[in-house]
Amino acid sequence: MTEPFAAGADYVEFEEIESENSLREFVAGVFSWSPPWVKVLFGARYLLAKALRLDTASVPRSGRLRPEDVGFTPGDRVAFFTVRAGDPERYLVAGVDDSHLTGYLTVEAVPRGFRLGTLVHFHNRVGPAYFALIKPFHRLVIRGMLKAGAARPA
Repeated sequence: MTEPFAAGADYVEFEEIESENSLREFVAGVFSWSPPWVKVLFGARYLLAKALRLDTASVPRSGRLRPEDVGFTPGDRVAFFTVRAGDPERYLVAGVDDSHLTGYLTVEAVPRGFRLGTLVHFHNRVGPAYFALIKPFHRLVIRGMLKAGAARPA
């Protein structure tokens, strides 16, 4: 499932959480989570990305994603990610490409819950430097996304 995307990755991280949600419900919760402080972080990231002349120098739109709107077909969009591979019962791999790195967010159904993965491939010297700056915040964001995905839909 995610192995081809992890091959040769410069950074690999997986976190698991228990949840009774379906994969669609979990993914919708993950990508809908956007508290005000994360919006501020994306604003700061926008300024950094502009200064570094990165391709993805934009602030992602936030909004509630409904489970039925989660696509699993390569090319579908989920937030600012593009679906690379998926199976509605088992997993989703979504990625974003930039001049400095390619990042993948993976979601896999596991017994009693889900595994959320971050896979990063650096393309040049800017990649590791950029990721070192965002990494402390990345971990906070991933933990928040996990909890939001595991929460029962309203």
